[in-house]
Amino acid sequence: MDLAVFDLDHTLLNGDSDYLWGTFLVERGLVEREYYERENRRFYDQYAAGTLDIEAFAHFSYAPLAAHEPADLKLWRAEFVREKIAPIVAVGTPALLARHRAQGDTLLITTATNRFITEPIAQMLGIEHLLATELEQRNGRYTGRIGARANFRDGKVANLQHWLEMQAQPYRQITCYSDSHNDLPLLRFAQKPCAVDPDPLLRAEAERMGWPVISLRESVAV
Repeated sequence: MDLAVFDLDHTLLNGDSDYLWGTFLVERGLVEREYYERENRRFYDQYAAGTLDIEAFAHFSYAPLAAHEPADLKLWRAEFVREKIAPIVAVGTPALLARHRAQGDTLLITTATNRFITEPIAQMLGIEHLLATELEQRNGRYTGRIGARANFRDGKVANLQHWLEMQAQPYRQITCYSDSHNDLPLLRFAQKPCAVDPDPLLRAEAERMGWPVISLRESVAV
């Protein structure tokens, strides 16, 4: 059996779920607009540039989760997935997932975005296995801190290796899809890396290495 590993934001989605969660919070009046919009954009630009401090971003991004009751967060999250995420599933995503399922492959999403945001998105896409940045919880509430090693850059490889060690049988081959140069360690780990609507740095590396470059979307959106 083979394993198909998918990045989420700007790969299976025509946008960034973490960034869009921030805009959703602003639109609902759940955070202070000017500050949150400014910082959300600043961290997003850092991610795109490959300079993101994941701990600083977590302190900013997870604060609203710590400030509200879990029941309220789940209600807002359901609205968010319905309104912001369902419309931006990349046009080519269903066919790609269907092809891997038809081949009998196991499907897994690996994303730097936290599990609270991405778990219902994986469910919506029908993907059982999810590796995401875990959030610390105490007494049933989020603390605003990362709960384990962030699923980001080399952390994606380490977390995937740990997941593979926990499986009953080894996989013959790993295919990996991503749009971002931040995922170069993950792509190099896979036997079959594939660049999906890649950023300029990833496109250059894919061309240098002879990796396939595909598109799952018709236009670029945040």
